[in-house]
Amino acid sequence: MEDNTIEKKYNKWIVLLSVAIPLVVVLLFNVKLKDVGFDVTPLTFLPPIYAGINGLTAILLVCGVRAIKKGNRQLHERLMKTAIGCSVAFLAMYVAYHMTTDSTMFGDINHNNILEASEKEAVGSLRMVYFIILITHIILSIIIIPMVLISYVRALAERFDRHRKIARITYPIWLYVAVTGVVVYLMISPYYA
Repeated sequence: MEDNTIEKKYNKWIVLLSVAIPLVVVLLFNVKLKDVGFDVTPLTFLPPIYAGINGLTAILLVCGVRAIKKGNRQLHERLMKTAIGCSVAFLAMYVAYHMTTDSTMFGDINHNNILEASEKEAVGSLRMVYFIILITHIILSIIIIPMVLISYVRALAERFDRHRKIARITYPIWLYVAVTGVVVYLMISPYYA
């Protein structure tokens, strides 16, 4: 009989975090600190930093997969833990940015938070491409949370057969989320005020 003690021990945490993280992000995303009485400086310097962290996460993921394919489990483990840490750092900065700064509209060339007809025309179909990438990025970033946690717990439990099964699905989705995080930043950055 399989020993799933470690996995069972963490299952409640995986479910809790997989539900709580997206909910907290949505709640905090809609809270502006200035609107609730805090005098804060907008953290406008954060987007290129957290986009860079997304890029670093993508590099760590690719290197982590290469390390395990070469049989270097220790390096793989360090790279994956660092990728998880980068994802947590990204999330903290992303929420902090949105709690201190007004949202940016794709195509808002004059930065007045109104997408005028001439601006919409100027960006054309690129706006639709941006939204397709953004929406898939957001949906998959929610889906990836339990997948990363399950993959990590299975490795922690030394259930490498089960770890490999989910990691084969987790890896391309996590890589997509990391890469599209950079793409979304590059596409929206011209419209930051």
